[in-house]
Amino acid sequence: MSKSDATALILAAKAAKGLSWEAIAEAVGMSPVWTTSAALGMNSMSPATAEALVAVLDLPAALVPALVAFPTKVWDQTVPTDPAIYRLYEIVGVYGPTLKEVIQEKFGDGIMSAIDFTMEVEKVEDPKGDRVKVTMIGKFLPYKAW
Repeated sequence: MSKSDATALILAAKAAKGLSWEAIAEAVGMSPVWTTSAALGMNSMSPATAEALVAVLDLPAALVPALVAFPTKVWDQTVPTDPAIYRLYEIVGVYGPTLKEVIQEKFGDGIMSAIDFTMEVEKVEDPKGDRVKVTMIGKFLPYKAW
């Protein structure tokens, strides 16, 4: 079974059970963002986490190898049209060079890792309309000269 096949089964089971990603993540003992990413095929799970996910969603054990398999982290390289994803793409397009400049000014010549990385998404209530708070924490990786 492929990661995309596993994802389709996971999404169908999640909807049928009416579970949130937060509830699923709590059941498997991982963060909601990471659990969602792994369920969508962009991270690999440990065998124990994959087995826990399969159990909470009442899915066949045949999904475990797909969830444990190392992912190929590629995506459609065209500009996304889903409004939520497009807005994140827009943020990186508008503020990406700024973030790069500020990171390099504070840390030196390098990048923020998306490998040694955590992310949280929070709802912040506001009288002018609720806000989305995204916190990303990545290890700084300096470029080497040799």
